[in-house]
Amino acid sequence: MKLLRVGPAGAERPALLDAAGTLRDLSGLVPDVDGALLADDAALDRVRAAAASGELPALDSAGLRVGPPVGRIGKVVCIGLNYHDHAAETGAEPPAEPVVFFKAADTVVGPHDTVLVPRRSTKTDWEVELAVVIGRTARYVESHEAALACVGGYAVAHDVSEREFQIERGGTWDKGKNCETFNPLGPWLVTPDEVPDPQALGLKLWVNGELKQDGSTADQIFSVAEVVRYVSQFMTLYPGDVINTGTPAGVAMGQPEPKPYLRAGDVVELEIGGLGRQRQELKPA
Repeated sequence: MKLLRVGPAGAERPALLDAAGTLRDLSGLVPDVDGALLADDAALDRVRAAAASGELPALDSAGLRVGPPVGRIGKVVCIGLNYHDHAAETGAEPPAEPVVFFKAADTVVGPHDTVLVPRRSTKTDWEVELAVVIGRTARYVESHEAALACVGGYAVAHDVSEREFQIERGGTWDKGKNCETFNPLGPWLVTPDEVPDPQALGLKLWVNGELKQDGSTADQIFSVAEVVRYVSQFMTLYPGDVINTGTPAGVAMGQPEPKPYLRAGDVVELEIGGLGRQRQELKPA
């Protein structure tokens, strides 16, 4: 299934995109697309049955904002340097263990919402990423099979980063990762039955129409299953938590000087095969 949330920020309603591409209203069936829904097999079965019946009311998508596809996110866990080609372009050795950092849940916005360039920023960068949304509590998971059983769905994420704040200002990466609007998510939450192999997904990103990133999750250093398993050894992952699993080569930081960092007025578009497409215009904060 392709689940999503539509409507004004903070007042989104649950919806479903059916096989014919029609937007269907789920608000009469479930209160939201969130961790509670993903953990409730009976509720998901009702949604599937209703979708198959064709009885869900259609929504007019014209002018309708698409919000983040999952509500009430507990935490956003991020994995850095998780593609061989991205590590190479930044001059870093492939890590022996996953590099883990956090984004605050309030950085998450809709897939087509405005991204704000922070004040005094000169190095705002792009990163297309596969997001994993947890559907079952993951605590000390032992196997890759058990880790994948904890996945409730997949989505496109844009891990926007400010490299000066992240790398040159001391401390951890958090300052360059948690600026307002720095995690567009969506458009859809795609359930695992529609993603048979999360290690065979193509990722692309364009800036002002120019292709900048063109990679595959096959190049990940640590697979989706290993990331979920590994992270669960250090923290409990709850339904509705999100993991951004890293970005392939092609970010501005990896380009020759002068590096083409983002500016207000730029337009970024990104997509992952089968998971949908995002588009953001950048404006000053």
